[in-house]
Amino acid sequence: MVAHLVRLRFLILWNGLRRSTWQFVASILGALYGLGLLLLVVVGLVGLSFVPIDLARTLIVIGGSATVLGWVLLPLVATGIDQTVEPSRLGIFPIPLNTLLVALTVSGVLGIAGIVTSIAALATALAWWQYPLAALAAIVCAAIGVLTCVVGSRAVIALSTRIGTGRRFREAKTLIILVPLILLGPLIVGLTEAIERLDDFLPDLALILGFTPVGAIWAVPADIAAGNLGRAGIEFLIAIATLAVLFALWRPALRHALENPTASAPTKAGKDSLGAFARFPATPTGAVAARTLIYWMRDPRYAQSLITVPLIPVLLFFYSSTTDSPALLNATGPIVALLLALSIYADISYDNTAFALHLQTGVRGTADRLGRVIALAIFAVPLTVALTVGTVWFSNTWSALAGLLGISFGLLLSGFAVSSVISGRFALAVPLPGESPFKSRPGGNMTLMLTSFATWGILTLLVLPETILAVIGFITGDAIWGWASLLVGLALGAGLLVVGVRWGGAILDRRGPDLLAQLQAQK
Repeated sequence: MVAHLVRLRFLILWNGLRRSTWQFVASILGALYGLGLLLLVVVGLVGLSFVPIDLARTLIVIGGSATVLGWVLLPLVATGIDQTVEPSRLGIFPIPLNTLLVALTVSGVLGIAGIVTSIAALATALAWWQYPLAALAAIVCAAIGVLTCVVGSRAVIALSTRIGTGRRFREAKTLIILVPLILLGPLIVGLTEAIERLDDFLPDLALILGFTPVGAIWAVPADIAAGNLGRAGIEFLIAIATLAVLFALWRPALRHALENPTASAPTKAGKDSLGAFARFPATPTGAVAARTLIYWMRDPRYAQSLITVPLIPVLLFFYSSTTDSPALLNATGPIVALLLALSIYADISYDNTAFALHLQTGVRGTADRLGRVIALAIFAVPLTVALTVGTVWFSNTWSALAGLLGISFGLLLSGFAVSSVISGRFALAVPLPGESPFKSRPGGNMTLMLTSFATWGILTLLVLPETILAVIGFITGDAIWGWASLLVGLALGAGLLVVGVRWGGAILDRRGPDLLAQLQAQK
């Protein structure tokens, strides 16, 4: 049964890659990138064999602890990542619980992340090749460390499912974890400054981590090499106890998840209000705009695009203050405009099979494209203008306002045009409705990343005229260049928007059935 479930995992992975040539190519590129990083890690571990034991111990314990924490904390952000064989889908089969525990553990170890972690963990033995007993212990500890990562991750997934599965819980959980990740830059800078003031910070941190569940197993080989056998024995016992506790937590949580499958909460519809539909004209364009605006307010996949918006001024204010460049804060408006304008280039992919309603009712492609743009523009335009004016006021650089508005409007309008074409042409591998916004499909992340880079490149070329005019104004201080940038940004952006909506609409009219077939294949 264990072998059958593991084989099923790889069959699902392979079938997912076969659905799309681009997805397969993206997966290969992602694998090559991962292998490159893995090679650097292995080379670095070999290099540690020629440094003092204390330094090697410090780096390996901190790196291993970070790996364990990453495995354990990542499911809190994105439950469902790399869950090719999900326990909820196995609940209907009479599989003994202990067999399922072993199968899911082996499946996790043999996943892409598990294989990479296993190779890196086994490579730690290379750092101790001059100490045979420590190298042998490193191999054993590597196996225990990888099991701790996988079992800890599975236990967190099962426990989080038991604690709460509602949409509000998932959104709050995402915010709690994602905000610190976005602010990681300032946090790292502050931590670096603290480390520079405390020369013994890292060795002391490694010493503490060596007696914690996340770092104990990685400290054992180093203490054996140093002759501290008593301390190595204590650390090994801590690691074994940690693995046992994780299994003990995972088993009942998994049983509860199998016996009590989650169900979606019933939707309560208003009786006397049409909501957004009552505020738009009764036309195809108005209906699409109303429905899209509801998505922006209720769908977590759309909401994740808005999480970073209030944090961008915070980040730019921090970096502008550390570099003594207040004008850096002025980039807030253009950056927000760029992110918002390109946030709808996967709109139809997010619709998934609900896109069939557009085809059944005969909605024209131009009405679909224009409705989605209107819904986004309702809050994107005033937000961009407010941030641009607000940052200029704060930095007292009013001479740059016209140029910044020119770049911002150019990015917004031209970005709407590019997104209208891209989303009507490609069906991207995005999370399905109701899934975690961070859930990925095999190769899906790489495909989205390549598409994003191509989209950014096209948009960069389209906004060059207004950008060049604005930059000349910033350098010379002549306001006429800024006003010229604003006029060009509005005129050129509006023209491109008309072209993009019509072109994207024509593509959608022609490729609508093909897009729906691709979306159905992704379910």
